[in-house]
Amino acid sequence: MSRKALIAANWKMYKTPAEAKAFIDAFLPLVAGHTRDEIALFPSVTSLATVVTAVAGSNVIAGLQNMHFAEEGAYTGETSAAMLKAVGATHTLIGHSERRQYFNETDEVVNKKLHTALKHGIIPVLCIGEHLADREAGHTSAVLCTQLRGAFAGIAAEAAAPIVIAYEPVWAIGTGKTATPAMAVEAHQIVRAEITELLGSNVADAIRILYGGSVKPENACELLCEAEIDGALVGGASLKPDSFSAIVKY
Repeated sequence: MSRKALIAANWKMYKTPAEAKAFIDAFLPLVAGHTRDEIALFPSVTSLATVVTAVAGSNVIAGLQNMHFAEEGAYTGETSAAMLKAVGATHTLIGHSERRQYFNETDEVVNKKLHTALKHGIIPVLCIGEHLADREAGHTSAVLCTQLRGAFAGIAAEAAAPIVIAYEPVWAIGTGKTATPAMAVEAHQIVRAEITELLGSNVADAIRILYGGSVKPENACELLCEAEIDGALVGGASLKPDSFSAIVKY
């Protein structure tokens, strides 16, 4: 089955609104007319409205790095699905390893966020991945399957179509270390097999699985040219228009 790749930029805690606007002004001409892949930017919440406005009418879409599972309430510092949609964003990251590690997000919390995103028509990019100790102990498959079973609890097959999965080995995020294409493909196959078990082969064949973890222009092609890899979630290399556009145009 042909799956359209998604190349996404996770800007993390970088870029003021002015810096985000300057990036987009330089970036859009570099990817004008690019239709092979979907392109998404995930800025911080303070730059989201600026990014949504700046990419309007282009081939680039905008999302947020995090979203709370509650409709509203006393959750200081959080952003609801309704707030995200009101600004015009269409996507959200869910369960990034930094959210799990630094903000104690559990598989249960990730599951609640996934349900909320789907309820509100927001496309969720679900992040999963193992730590170095897990890989060295041979537990990669167990970790990924546990995360997937927790995230997809109560999600019906007919509701799962919008979901994107991003496999990000934690040991490769921001470290300069990158999974080899063979390692990434093996992990993606584990993920697709588990989705088959959970939701059936039709969902598993159609769902997009991105790779993330020190993706840069120099290694983008060897990773993204693998049929099992349906795009990339890019961190540091997405902060400059020239390097991110080079990845998009691999």
